[in-house]
Amino acid sequence: MADTTSAASTPPLKNELDIVIPTIRNLDFLEMWRPFFEPYHLIIVQDGDPSKTIKVPPGFDYELYNRNDINKLLGPKASCISFKDSACRCFGYMVSKKKYIYTIDDDCFVANDPSGKPINALDQHIKNLLCPSTPYFFNTLYEPYREGADFVRGYPFSLREGVPTAVSHGLWLNIPDYDAPTQLVKPLERNTRYVDAIMTIPKGTLFPMCGMNLAFDRDLIGPAMYFGLMGDGQPIGRYDDMWAGWCCKVICDHLGLGIKTGLPYIYHSKASNPFVNLRKEYKGIFWQEDIIPFFQSIVLPKECTTVQKCYIELSKLVKEKLSKVDPYFDKLADAMVTWIEAWDELNPTGASKAKGK
Repeated sequence: MADTTSAASTPPLKNELDIVIPTIRNLDFLEMWRPFFEPYHLIIVQDGDPSKTIKVPPGFDYELYNRNDINKLLGPKASCISFKDSACRCFGYMVSKKKYIYTIDDDCFVANDPSGKPINALDQHIKNLLCPSTPYFFNTLYEPYREGADFVRGYPFSLREGVPTAVSHGLWLNIPDYDAPTQLVKPLERNTRYVDAIMTIPKGTLFPMCGMNLAFDRDLIGPAMYFGLMGDGQPIGRYDDMWAGWCCKVICDHLGLGIKTGLPYIYHSKASNPFVNLRKEYKGIFWQEDIIPFFQSIVLPKECTTVQKCYIELSKLVKEKLSKVDPYFDKLADAMVTWIEAWDELNPTGASKAKGK
């Protein structure tokens, strides 16, 4: 009986999940998340000035990396990790040794459901990741595996087992994840709609992934969760998570994996400056008109049987097809290769898989 009680009180995936947080400031926001995050290990990636001291509330189990640590650990390969941009968070994915990752921004707080109850976002993400996805046939009741739901009439029985879920993409109340032009047109708009739904994004459909409330199975898709070259020294920002999302979706479609979006919600508390955002996004707004058709047209060869092989193939296609849009994509393609090399150095099991051993 004592063992049963102990098992029931153990947080799900306690020893199998890391929480990755990019930040430039003290992490006071963790106090609100303490009931949900305290049992888990945190990986904090400090952006900006490495001489600045970041304070973490007591009681949390964490490791903190700044730019000096990144340079020391990766050497010349540290060039693939963005500086002065939240894209630096992907370094945390690389150094983690856990199967699952949850990443959240430091301006995201605990949201309440319509009944007023605080939402344990992490718990819902875990449920999403441990539950199959259905990318090959759309269920009009959305998530068929939730309590009180099922597959509707006409859904093929041969597809009801689903596929492994690689990514759980959560949403946000209050400040929407808008681009700069939309922010400028709708400066006071707030998202107050709580939609109690989870759905699998269909195969062949891209989506704009947001990194502020995101969980994924590191073993299944980790090497593709590269947030690109953004921020300091780069001509673009704020496309880091979307780039990773497009790459992940194409690779998940190829490898037979699923991505879910919807619940859980967090409360996004701070709107970034739309004029600053416009400067960061300006080129991306034009480039995405070429980037989206590029990803929509990709067919990966059957020889690409691992995430690493898929990602290296993507890097070749980026260099071949997108470098004509701007020389930046040449540099990005090279960084994608460097990222995989660094990933495999720190995760030798993954390297063995990539080589087909």
